[in-house]
Amino acid sequence: MVQVAIAGGSGQVAREIIDALLAAKKHDITILSRKAALASPTSPEIHWKTVDYDDETSLVDALRGIHTLLSFVQILSDPDQKAQKNLINAAIAAGVKRFAPSEYGSKGTIDMAWWSGKEKIREYLQEVNKKDQILEYTLFQPGLFMEYLAYPYKTAKHVDPLQSVFNFENRRAIVVDGHEDAIMTWTTVADLAAVVARAVDYEGAWPTTGGIRGNRLTFSQLLEVGQKIRGCPFTVDEVKIEDLEAGILNTSWNLTAVHKAVSEDQASALLKQVSIGILLSSSKGAWDISDDFNQIFPDHEFTSIDDFLTRVWEGKP
Repeated sequence: MVQVAIAGGSGQVAREIIDALLAAKKHDITILSRKAALASPTSPEIHWKTVDYDDETSLVDALRGIHTLLSFVQILSDPDQKAQKNLINAAIAAGVKRFAPSEYGSKGTIDMAWWSGKEKIREYLQEVNKKDQILEYTLFQPGLFMEYLAYPYKTAKHVDPLQSVFNFENRRAIVVDGHEDAIMTWTTVADLAAVVARAVDYEGAWPTTGGIRGNRLTFSQLLEVGQKIRGCPFTVDEVKIEDLEAGILNTSWNLTAVHKAVSEDQASALLKQVSIGILLSSSKGAWDISDDFNQIFPDHEFTSIDDFLTRVWEGKP
């Protein structure tokens, strides 16, 4: 039985992965949270520890005996990434063997300022392991969640659907002119959770870059899938890359659904930033995810985007 700690265990993605770990019936799970324990524990395999991420000494005590630490700490509210740096330091001091930082998205972070914290933690992990490998780690990177293409319908137990530049509900999309061949990787949350649960059991060395590639498509290919599933061509807004670089988004529609971690006063500006960032970063290869864990677990059957979207949109107006 692997002793697993989950930092930020109340988040949506964390809860999906906790469910997968529980289903495996092989793990003893400790949730680290700033919040007090739930009144009624969801499972006897789950232990709850209230922690202060600013107190490194208390984190060391909380992590003693832990083999694998998975972080889902919210990075937007911690620009200096103090919480995760303290977690890394405490993990090393407590003898934790494996660590996965709060990633669960793209390969690159270029043009996505809201994810700059991920780059800081990547650099920090490289620094602590510069001379010798002190802490084994992997960056779990599944690309974009396929559930976002189901908006406004919720298809996962915990993860809420968010909008993307592909709007299947209204059959429309935003594409960078001349970059229709840009690659996007789409993976279901269930596939991510299943692979992470297996990775916790995996006895070999974790790859530093932990690519989890569900479906790899160009913008043009996804538009073709959309036309087939939704029964007619999508209306496509083409934007110029020079406009995006200048912070200009000239489109007939915009994103409106925002993550729960974002405050209302931040929402409008961040949604525009997200649209621009996704479009620019995809044109520069940030979402062309590697297949590291596909190679480690070749028997895992990923959900195909055609099957997923057919189930979601069949019979929908």
